[in-house]
Amino acid sequence: MAALLYIHGFLSSPLSFKAQQTARWLSSVHPDIAFYCPQLPPYPAQTQYQLEQLVESLLPQPVYVMGSSLGGFWATWLAEKYNLKAVLINPAVRPQDFMPAYLEVDLKSYHTDDSYRLHAGHITEIIAADIPVTRPANYWLLLQTGDETLDYRQAVQKYAGCKQTIEEGGDHAFQGFERYLDDCIVFFQKTDF
Repeated sequence: MAALLYIHGFLSSPLSFKAQQTARWLSSVHPDIAFYCPQLPPYPAQTQYQLEQLVESLLPQPVYVMGSSLGGFWATWLAEKYNLKAVLINPAVRPQDFMPAYLEVDLKSYHTDDSYRLHAGHITEIIAADIPVTRPANYWLLLQTGDETLDYRQAVQKYAGCKQTIEEGGDHAFQGFERYLDDCIVFFQKTDF
């Protein structure tokens, strides 16, 4: 059975709107694809370890990766490490640039009671995970230019040569994401990459 791994964004959770939307859609339209969306901490090394353990437990069955915001950063890291296909939704390209604003302050998850505190060492960890795209055919980039959180042009540049869908307007949440779910599965299941 194939698996779809949805990676949520910074301080988000499996309760995020797109994660829930994707889970409901998959169970209705593609019950043959198992859905996974682990709760990830904002700590890079812990996130890497958790994602590695999950992916390695799912292989060698097909594993499809979908990541939103910081989840897009982690989806890229997994796609490169394991040669997986990934759909990236308004992905964070250089999270080390915005992380300093979150250091040494109490952070709270958007959907749970979990709280966190980032330290300077966490920036070093995220920089170590920031790798170049070497398999452009493995990616589909979904961007909306109205993203109020991230500069979409950074993603356009990093994922040059990859399949890109850029919509005018919208926001960081990527309005109307559900329109692409069918096409995402088609993209994942194509074998000519």
